[in-house]
Amino acid sequence: MGDKSTSFESNDGKKYQSNFFGFDFSTPLVMGILNATPDSFYDGGKYNQREEWFNRVSAMVDEGVDIIDVGGVSTRPGAAFVSEEEELKRVLAPLQFIKKEFPAVPVSVDTFRSEVAKASVSEGAGMINDISGGLFDKQMFKTIAELKVPYVLMHIKGTPENMQQNPITKDVVKKVRSFFNDRVEALFNLEVVDVILDPGFGFGKSLECNYTLLNNLEQVRIGRLPLLAGVSRKSMINKVLGTKPDEALNGTTALHMLALQNGANILRVHDVKEAREAVALFEFYKSASC
Repeated sequence: MGDKSTSFESNDGKKYQSNFFGFDFSTPLVMGILNATPDSFYDGGKYNQREEWFNRVSAMVDEGVDIIDVGGVSTRPGAAFVSEEEELKRVLAPLQFIKKEFPAVPVSVDTFRSEVAKASVSEGAGMINDISGGLFDKQMFKTIAELKVPYVLMHIKGTPENMQQNPITKDVVKKVRSFFNDRVEALFNLEVVDVILDPGFGFGKSLECNYTLLNNLEQVRIGRLPLLAGVSRKSMINKVLGTKPDEALNGTTALHMLALQNGANILRVHDVKEAREAVALFEFYKSASC
């Protein structure tokens, strides 16, 4: 963790100062996934008990994770939402456990519900990761403004249940950038400035559009806001290689390097060690001189 803050300017010329957990984004960060769900596309059902949480979190910490992202609702294609009560039950127990056993580790909670965000921050979460970009709960932006925590703003078309029925098939960079521009301005107007942009790979985009986004990642950045890339073991890899999620680590690492080359500041991953190695190689590659 560093002590650098970053300044941003909104479309109306207002200037803001941001601090994002105190991280210095001059070196990309690794966000490790802890899915407290029975049905996530890769690791659903693996991490639902205290011993499993401890083993998973301690391994990620040993491997150099920067942020742990806890989620209680599967957002795989076709997944239906669970109730708010069920999400709270799934999220709060591991969150409380992590903050007790690993108090120095920053924790993000993956939720689109403002009440879950409130409860999570009250239990020690320091970031909210919202797949809906504030669209599924109209109180989310106001809540984030009140909570004063960093916020991951993701682009999605539709909902996880229907997002691949009519995905974006053209002009994806233009559409994602327009979405970010409008939503960031709304957040800035509420004085929410710790905003991280996630283009939402796999969330309502065709296979070709996912790769077009990856190839043009820098073009969807608003101002100097950080970019998060979440490609880990996703179908955009498996559809090209003919693999399954548990066979997609090599493909994931290949796309992580492309994401880093194209401007990603955070990698959201299932495999921390391999992502950390990709970051280390990328950093050495950038600085090498002979």
